Amino acid sequence: MTSQDDLFHPVIELPEPIRRARYDRLVGLDGMKLRLRKEAALLADPRRLQVWAATHHGGDVAALTLFADRAPLFVFAGDVGSGKSALAESFGCDLADFLGLPVYLYRLKLATRGSGLVGEMTSLIGDAFAHMHTTGKRLSGPQGVRAVQIFVVDEADALVQSREAQQMHHEDRAGVDAFLAGIDSLVGARLPVIVVLCTNRLGALDPAVMRRAAATFVFTRPGDEQRHAVLTQALDGLSIRPETVRKVVELTGATGDRPGYTFSDLTQRLVPAAVFRAFPDRPVTDEDLLALAEELEPTPAFTEER
Repeated sequence: MTSQDDLFHPVIELPEPIRRARYDRLVGLDGMKLRLRKEAALLADPRRLQVWAATHHGGDVAALTLFADRAPLFVFAGDVGSGKSALAESFGCDLADFLGLPVYLYRLKLATRGSGLVGEMTSLIGDAFAHMHTTGKRLSGPQGVRAVQIFVVDEADALVQSREAQQMHHEDRAGVDAFLAGIDSLVGARLPVIVVLCTNRLGALDPAVMRRAAATFVFTRPGDEQRHAVLTQALDGLSIRPETVRKVVELTGATGDRPGYTFSDLTQRLVPAAVFRAFPDRPVTDEDLLALAEELEPTPAFTEER
């Protein structure tokens, strides 16, 4: 069996400061975060649903049987820089607080997808899910769940592309079959394992994968209120006037054929560029931000054809 180091990036125990800060910076997603917390908690520890039913409905609730057949799979879909990967790698901090348990973040290495040799991808994906099973069994037992595993697959369309695609190689089709088998093996296993697929191309995912997803979260570029919240948070301490922030919000919105700024455009490009423009000789000014908001182009919108 392939070693853990070959399959995954270094495993991270959550909560931890860097990813908690990323989670907190994703403002304007409160509804999505709350839904994600509830969905993840019930998939990771189904006993909590039974406790809820006993407390509020006397315990005998037919609807609970429907939850037993749900796959512990989320799909995060959206444009580049919309926050899906950041949330996938950080919501475990919130989940850890909510459950009062450690959460372990596993991120599949791109190299795990193999080099195209017959049977290689199937074997690697099988090994990844086998590891989730083995570790998941150690983290749960009669006394309950002791920790949760979140298994993130970024650029998932490269791994589970629709098998209906004409140009799809046989080995790729086998890889999709192996992934589906791995997901199906988790259904009803009652293991504290959650799988998250992140993709820019929702329409490219295999329909069988989409049918199994317990929930699909669609990420869009931030609207006016979200951009205002992001900028207010990122600019704290720089003495930027409120009216300047409002003007920057206007300048970073969608106009005509030009899309609005993404979350990462604001936090990784615009605000850092303002700091670099001023450093090391002077403070950041309102004029810095306004000029940059007019100069910088937002990340182009991702299309299915790319």
